Amino acid sequence: MSLYSSGTSAASSAGSSVSSTTKPSEIDGLLAGAGYRVRSSDLRHVAQRLERLDAAMVNSPAEVSQLASDAVHYNPSDIASWVDSLLSELNQTASLPSDLPELPELMVGPGLNQTVLAEDAWTDHDAPQHQQLNNQFPVMTAMEEDSGIRLVHVLLTCAESVQRGDLAFAGSLIEDMQSLLTRVNTSCGIGKVAGYFIDALSRRIFTPQGVGFGGGVGLDPAYENEVLYHHFYEACPYLKFAHFTANQAILEAFDGHDCVHVVDFNLMHGLQWPALIQALALRPGGPPLLRLTGIGPPSPDGRDSLREVGLRLSELARSVNVRFAFRGVAASRLEDVKPWMLQVNPKEAVAVNSIMQLHRLLGSEPSRNSPIEMVLGWIRNLNPKIMTVIEQEANHNQPGFLDRFTDALYYYSTMFDSLEACTLQPEKALAEIYIQREICNVVCCEGSARVERHEPLAKWRGRLGQAGFRPLHLGSNAFKQASMLLTLFSAEGYCVEEKEGCLTLGWHSRPLIAASAWEAPLALPDANSPAAAPGIFVNPHSNPPINSL
Repeated sequence: MSLYSSGTSAASSAGSSVSSTTKPSEIDGLLAGAGYRVRSSDLRHVAQRLERLDAAMVNSPAEVSQLASDAVHYNPSDIASWVDSLLSELNQTASLPSDLPELPELMVGPGLNQTVLAEDAWTDHDAPQHQQLNNQFPVMTAMEEDSGIRLVHVLLTCAESVQRGDLAFAGSLIEDMQSLLTRVNTSCGIGKVAGYFIDALSRRIFTPQGVGFGGGVGLDPAYENEVLYHHFYEACPYLKFAHFTANQAILEAFDGHDCVHVVDFNLMHGLQWPALIQALALRPGGPPLLRLTGIGPPSPDGRDSLREVGLRLSELARSVNVRFAFRGVAASRLEDVKPWMLQVNPKEAVAVNSIMQLHRLLGSEPSRNSPIEMVLGWIRNLNPKIMTVIEQEANHNQPGFLDRFTDALYYYSTMFDSLEACTLQPEKALAEIYIQREICNVVCCEGSARVERHEPLAKWRGRLGQAGFRPLHLGSNAFKQASMLLTLFSAEGYCVEEKEGCLTLGWHSRPLIAASAWEAPLALPDANSPAAAPGIFVNPHSNPPINSL
């Protein structure tokens, strides 16, 4: 075999070429300098053990691939120990009882990094040995890469089968993909992403339509989502980019106004607003009166969670001498919110802030009186100074399942690649669960249950333009803020780009989220009835809005 032949030739050539002119101690020095922990006097012994290894591998071909997987975990510079370890594992395999169940294949892991480090120590006079080991380790890398490519192909074949309704064949492919997963590294890269997509496909194929990623036992899905959202915020710059960019645009739009009102479509923990409150406190001429209306889901345990967030923000505003008023509007869906609930004063400068929320109003096909059309209509009637819109730069609302699946596969592969730069735990793991829920909704849900209907910036431009909005240019300050934000993250793959007055944040060459700003021309007052919508209540129930005036 090649491992034996190259090993023995390397040993013999080293002995014959220097025996007459070089002392054994000098040979030992050369070997040590090349990174080998072996003496010249041991080379013959190593060659004999390589012969034994060759014979053992010939007699046990079934174990060759298993040994190759294990081999990458050993230091390739320690030839003697490396060969001994392979021999010992072959011997152990041969002595196992025949009735034991078959073990799963080991996944290639961090050991590959050792190969990369070892290459730095190679010099020209060690070329034979370098070729010997260099031929051994890239084989495993190529095998894993081949399995990853096959995995992607089977994923797409399975998605195509789902699209044409052949669920029996699609279900059989799930088993094939689970087998392929054992041959790739599932801790990162395509192995990890494929695992999430296989899980989503399994849910779609083997469970009723519309069944998505459920919450934990006894836990409220909305509460779980808030926790995961917070960790996603901490693990990567995407939400921070959204908040910083929107805040800068809102701050500039409020310039010169003494009474300002922000309507936040997704308050969550209120993470976005401390920075804006502090910026308004430093405004020349003094801060304005700031009103904040935060929209969020009702609390299942009876707590007024929106009010709790408002109290914390009120304390901050008081500490920096900003007059502040907060109102919470609890709604399960954004389309259930009516403009009268927001209590907008015509004398206020209004900003509407939507961070990854408008796509939840979309349907599979455009239609009159759709949720997105109705919400954009009453936003326009508020006559806001600015509406900030941040959305995923993806195309996950296509009618064809295969097209949607393919775009999601590549989009989330890039997203997970960027998360590998995160060193925080458990933030990284919980952020991955947050993204996994998005994947599950995109892949296994249909109809009203599918809310992750992301569309690219170009489509939002057309839709918002048709609704009567005009684009506002995100200025250089927003670009500088976003660029400065990325300095807080160690990875060099994140990139901010300006595109026709909008900003995108991506990983290397792939934009992942897009920020844009819009204004509405003067509109007629909204004629909506003040009757309360079913399933909606305004927080606080009987308590007055929070004020720190």
